[in-house]
Amino acid sequence: MKVLELWKITIWWLGIVLAGFPLTQTVQAAGSFRASCVKVDITPEAPVWMHQFGKRQSTGVLHKIYHRVVAMDDGKTEFYLVSSDLIGFSAAFYDSFCQRLEKETGIKQEQLWWTFTHTHAGPSVARPLSSVLKPNQDFSGENEEFTEDLQTLLIQAIKQARNQLEPATLGIGSGKSWANINRRSRDVDGRINLGKNPLGPVERTINLIKLQRADGSPLALIANYPIHGTVLGYYANYGIGNTKISGDLQGVVAEYVEEHTGAPLLFIVGAAGNIAPIYTKAVDERRGNLTEFNVLIGEKILEANKGIVSLTRDIVFTLEKKLIVETPLRQGFTWPEELSEYRRVSSTGRKEILFPVSFLRINQDIMIWSAPCELFSEIAMKIREESPFAHTFYFGYTNGSFGYLATRQAFAEGGYETEKASPFTPQVEDDLLDGVLTSLNRFHTQLRD
Repeated sequence: MKVLELWKITIWWLGIVLAGFPLTQTVQAAGSFRASCVKVDITPEAPVWMHQFGKRQSTGVLHKIYHRVVAMDDGKTEFYLVSSDLIGFSAAFYDSFCQRLEKETGIKQEQLWWTFTHTHAGPSVARPLSSVLKPNQDFSGENEEFTEDLQTLLIQAIKQARNQLEPATLGIGSGKSWANINRRSRDVDGRINLGKNPLGPVERTINLIKLQRADGSPLALIANYPIHGTVLGYYANYGIGNTKISGDLQGVVAEYVEEHTGAPLLFIVGAAGNIAPIYTKAVDERRGNLTEFNVLIGEKILEANKGIVSLTRDIVFTLEKKLIVETPLRQGFTWPEELSEYRRVSSTGRKEILFPVSFLRINQDIMIWSAPCELFSEIAMKIREESPFAHTFYFGYTNGSFGYLATRQAFAEGGYETEKASPFTPQVEDDLLDGVLTSLNRFHTQLRD
């Protein structure tokens, strides 16, 4: 009798323990998810022209810069995510690269999201919009050798990542970091400056995607956080500041996390259009307290990583239909010929920008949307709050850049982003919100049908 009761108790205890395990753990064997990650050095060996803060040529290397490539395959769909330590490039440059990539590998354009960390301490690369907005600060045409090497190295890295795909699991988590601050400060006369505004809206969430090998060892981390890469600055009027190549805070944090996890970290910048680091535009890394970001962001990523314990191989990717937001072009703006396919004249004679937005759904509850711009933080936060998906991430600085995409209020207030660095009009906030939220609701409805 006692033996029978003990057996019943044992069965009951096992049931409780098994019930406590996440369902994803029990279905891993049914999945076919594979992943890989490749990190490749793209540091220029010779001096290159740097972007922003005035005309300057690099005088050395403070930190190496990299392509980091994650390849993922759910058994039906291959998807490639790239994070490069660059200030950015145009949508036309991305299009051209994708044509070359498809010719060499068969990988189609929609399968590649190429993001950049927006470091202002990196080489200048293919930015025709910047040439129109700030012609005295764009020298990308003079970095031809670096630009060619950059593309060749990325194609090699993507090929390597495809060849190294292996069984893997995926999980998500989140954290908080107070390393950033709204940078649109207001003076007593109402003028908006590039400063620090502790009362302004700011997103401080770190979204984290964790990839593990089948044996549980770390494969890669993807961290999504909004912050400008402007710790290191340069003051052309005085001829002082940083002239050395660096990934800025994003590169430094990535290296720090990698040292502690043994796996590459892709730093994906979020909606950082009006968001600065709390230390910004310093003349050198010491005055910019650059290593403090390892504590402010790096440690928060490591904490979030430890909290992700539920991972699964049961992964399904869906590359949803791309959205083209039709929105007015700013009056008097000279649109670059290189971007002619992103501009049109409507039937009413209105000059419009054809602004692309991409969507990646992971299973039924994770939606990632991306756009080629410097998006204001409150727009991304509003979309996240109104999204029907349980988890909605925004990947900024992806597949090119059309400059700053600001709120209607910011256009009314003025300031650098809207007056000097944007081809859009105040209508763009409403057009983007309507387009993205309509798309998200449609995607979610299709899941239920």
